[in-house]
Amino acid sequence: MKKQVVILGGGVGGTLVANLLAKKLKANEADIIVIDRTGDHVYQPGFLYVPFGWEEPANLARPEESLLYPRVKLIRDTVAVVDVKSRRVATEKHGEIPYDFLVLATGSHVHPEEVPGLAEASHHFYTAKAAMELRAALEKFKGGRVVVGVAGVPYKCPPAPLEFAFMFDWVLRQKGIRQKTELHYISPLPRVFPIESVATVTAPMLEERGYHIHTFFNVESVDPGKKELVSLEGETIPFDLLVLVPPHKGADVVTRSALAESGGWVPTDRHTLKVEGPDGIYAIGDATNLPISKSGAAAHFEGEIVAGNIVQELRGEKPSHQYNGHVMCFLESGNNRATILNFDYEHPPKPPAPSVLWHMGKLVMNKSYWYMVPKGRLPG
Repeated sequence: MKKQVVILGGGVGGTLVANLLAKKLKANEADIIVIDRTGDHVYQPGFLYVPFGWEEPANLARPEESLLYPRVKLIRDTVAVVDVKSRRVATEKHGEIPYDFLVLATGSHVHPEEVPGLAEASHHFYTAKAAMELRAALEKFKGGRVVVGVAGVPYKCPPAPLEFAFMFDWVLRQKGIRQKTELHYISPLPRVFPIESVATVTAPMLEERGYHIHTFFNVESVDPGKKELVSLEGETIPFDLLVLVPPHKGADVVTRSALAESGGWVPTDRHTLKVEGPDGIYAIGDATNLPISKSGAAAHFEGEIVAGNIVQELRGEKPSHQYNGHVMCFLESGNNRATILNFDYEHPPKPPAPSVLWHMGKLVMNKSYWYMVPKGRLPG
């Protein structure tokens, strides 16, 4: 009897796994179904450029169907709950959908409401709407005290707040108002970046640009009236403009389905990418609790592992594909320069000096993404 593989969520991970399965499996071996609430595929790294007017949200989204291979079925619907005992997914419009194998590509989501006052007083660029609102704020900005940083960990794309900080300083200098601006960077960690080898390189870069660095700054609340940022440690920083990465959580559906731990992250084997506990379930990308960055770059390298192991299991073989934690991504440093982070579980990144070459590499990736990554054409 033909098996059924159900993938919850499109995005990098879900789309890539679906297409890889479509390439690896014969039509009579399995049906492949992607369930996605909107049916839109969004290239989220592009949101970083929207506040500066260098990119438009309309260019960063495409219909999921345009990226999926023809034999993959897309269902636009919201998943209410996963019943692991009966191996069924309950949807709002299409009823219950059975699965033999399930892939959780449910991602992570911003929750500014977790910090009192944050939604009212702060900006970010992790959604199209928020990025456009930040663009409007930057267009009006004529100088003052600006605080950039992170309001909770973990969060998507760890380099992003640093990238914004570097690019913002560059833009202020281009506009001739850098001398009218006081810049602060906050981090809840003991350093400016989660990985020490990267923090060692980027902290001096912030200092060179005149940033005041505040580590061990865990945001407790924001006072929109006084325009003050307050930490759990008792430090207060006034601001004229606040740009903070909001707290992130996993998808509600994995919590409702008792598949997640604290924060909504799915307990996942760091090598096989199988969800710990129930049979036949894998997790990929931001949804997992793995000790690596929550990013499309991670999902890209995980995709081959998940697809390969599902194919082996479908054919009665022991899954043998192992993920080593490999992630490779760029870090913009402003002034048309960037560096690259290439690492895995055992080998921390050693970022080279920022250069125009790496900046061009990121621009090429931004443009070629649609043709390479979701279709599985870029080797993992």
